[in-house]
Amino acid sequence: MSSNPYLREIRPTLALALPIMIGQVSQMLMGLTDTVMIGRTGTVPLAASAFGGNIFGVFYVLGIGLMLPVAVLVSRARGAGRPEECGEYLRHGLVLALGFGALETLIMVGLGWRLDWFRQPPEVLAIVNPFYWLIGSSITPVLLYLAMRQFAEAMGRPWVPMVIMLGGVGLNAFLNWVLIYGHLGAPALGLTGAGISTLLSRSLGVLVLFGWIHGDATLRAALPRHWFAPLAAARLREMLHLGLPAAGMLLFESGAFAASAIMMGWLGAVPLAAHQIAISCAATTFMIQLGLSSSAGMRVSSALGAGDRQRLRPIGFGALALGGLLAGVFMIVYLLAGHAVAGWFVPDGRVVALASRLLVIAALFQFFDGSQVIGAAILRGLSDVKLPAVITFVAYWVIAIPGGYLLGARGPFGATGIWAGLAAGLAFAALFLGLRFARMTRPHARLSPIR
Repeated sequence: MSSNPYLREIRPTLALALPIMIGQVSQMLMGLTDTVMIGRTGTVPLAASAFGGNIFGVFYVLGIGLMLPVAVLVSRARGAGRPEECGEYLRHGLVLALGFGALETLIMVGLGWRLDWFRQPPEVLAIVNPFYWLIGSSITPVLLYLAMRQFAEAMGRPWVPMVIMLGGVGLNAFLNWVLIYGHLGAPALGLTGAGISTLLSRSLGVLVLFGWIHGDATLRAALPRHWFAPLAAARLREMLHLGLPAAGMLLFESGAFAASAIMMGWLGAVPLAAHQIAISCAATTFMIQLGLSSSAGMRVSSALGAGDRQRLRPIGFGALALGGLLAGVFMIVYLLAGHAVAGWFVPDGRVVALASRLLVIAALFQFFDGSQVIGAAILRGLSDVKLPAVITFVAYWVIAIPGGYLLGARGPFGATGIWAGLAAGLAFAALFLGLRFARMTRPHARLSPIR
């Protein structure tokens, strides 16, 4: 084993991160499968799936942020030797998932009646609603799955949730084949069929994961003794104190990417479809970095709970270094194979040409995207969420979106200008979140878990 503490911490971070990465990519592969299979039906359905999916994505990442306290606080309780608290954080997290899932569903249903506010092409608005409402209905199953998966990961059991998610991807692809194209005697429902497939796959995944958690001996020992006992207001406040700023950070970023999709729609169906291809690819590699960030955040939180402060910097900066290495690999792939990758999605040569140019920009911001999500996670492991939320707001809504609007939507660079604005915002977030972690983990910095 290496005597360098930074190198020594990389291996356990990667060991925990690997199944989480695969699980995160599997979650993304469900949307990526939809994109590929819908793209075969035409450019307009692909653009409609991009529009509906990007709106759903805002609510999805908001839910991710709200569920993140489950992973952070279970890890901290486990590191501090308080196993009885782990199940209580899961129980309260599931209640938050049900509550926020219902609220987000109602908002999305209401918003579905006014999608014309976003000034998308008429042919896109004409077909998007059934797909949008179906995937919107899947938000509560998604949040329940997130809470249970993060509990299992924080308890050191990440592999089975990964396998369940992979099974969900396979089921979604099969149902897409049946319902989009009309195989096995089913009607060819096109875009609507993809929405049905997604809803069914996500709902079944929740049931399977819940059954496994109850059947696993290690996890069953930490489950609450009384599921329907009164909730602890202090525990809910603790989770919301951490989850709401985390949700805000992710909302700022996802909202910026959703706004970029809307601006793409102003330029036409071809730029919007190209954006969907490029963002699907970039989001897939981002999910790998997100898995690494989850692992690093949980390990930072566990070390803090155990009072092992000297490991905080090695865990955090080791994860950032590993993320940089991964980003270099992704960058090479996008630079060398961007045109070929874009061609997998849709046969329209105009869409492929523009998407390949956007993937060049995606290649360049891989380092920034990975660093900012890891930086946010390791700060969250320290319960430092308020100033990072301000940093991300400035990055995306003061730099990225205004920059993209001036350069692309109203400037001379079109789609590439919008993506250049996003790259600038990611670079700002990566720099200042990294500096914040360095400051928070100085030898004499004061740290204390939220209570």
